[in-house]
Amino acid sequence: MPSESSEPSRTSQPTGAQSGTGPGAENGSENPNLDFAGTTPYEDYVRADVLTHLQHPLSDDPGEMSFLVTTQVMELWFTVIVHEWTVASRALRADDPRTALEALKRSVYEMLSLNASWEPLAHLTPAQFNAYRGALGEGSGFQSAMYRRMEFMLGEKSASMLVPHRGAPRVYDELEKALHEPSLYDEVLRYLARRGEDIPEEVTGRDVSQRYEPHPRVEQVWARIYSGDPGSELLRLGEALTEVAEQVWRWRNDHLVATRRAMGSKQGTGGSAGVAWLEKRARKNVFPELWTARSYV
Repeated sequence: MPSESSEPSRTSQPTGAQSGTGPGAENGSENPNLDFAGTTPYEDYVRADVLTHLQHPLSDDPGEMSFLVTTQVMELWFTVIVHEWTVASRALRADDPRTALEALKRSVYEMLSLNASWEPLAHLTPAQFNAYRGALGEGSGFQSAMYRRMEFMLGEKSASMLVPHRGAPRVYDELEKALHEPSLYDEVLRYLARRGEDIPEEVTGRDVSQRYEPHPRVEQVWARIYSGDPGSELLRLGEALTEVAEQVWRWRNDHLVATRRAMGSKQGTGGSAGVAWLEKRARKNVFPELWTARSYV
């Protein structure tokens, strides 16, 4: 018979097995391990303490906190979406459409979450926005470097959009690099050309630092793809891109509506024409031939 001293103390801290974290945990307690040296593994991975101390409102209005956190969340979604499109671009360059399709599909789900981020700001009245608008100074969303990288990856290239970032050398260099790299759509069209599709050389060899302009022969290629095998890999690629383009369009329109509700036709905080500038952006189609080709299928 075991001695009394051999029984584990009922008041001792849980060990790895007792806590459900160590060897044999499946047969032990379901209590989590609560004792860590230093920060928790969760904090080490997520850096939650950093994220939750990045908010420094500049006004006394309680609504500014929602505006600040929402825009920071948007920046995080921009970052992961740029990552997905970079993965997709590299995969297409390596003739690996499966990896590209997986990344594009993830990015669509991420864009759904990005677009949902508008909800806290979508119902602001002018008076509510004006309560902290002055704290923004000349700050404006179009100055977001990560959003600019998204636009560059969509083929919306413009060297003038580097100008606001001249005071931040690392950011400027990253954007300048992105300006001179093929966009996601450039990589798609080059992939189609390698697959034997009739993509003209003036498209595959164009100056990628310039805004992409639609081409009738690219439109014809997409029309042929959509008229062919409905289960083809190229059609699935076209549909994945269409999903991305639709979410971009929804993002732009949600931005437009939220801005129209909050400030009407006043000039934007960054000196832009505000709603008029956003209306112009919202009218543009991403991957244009994917949309116009549908009229010929």
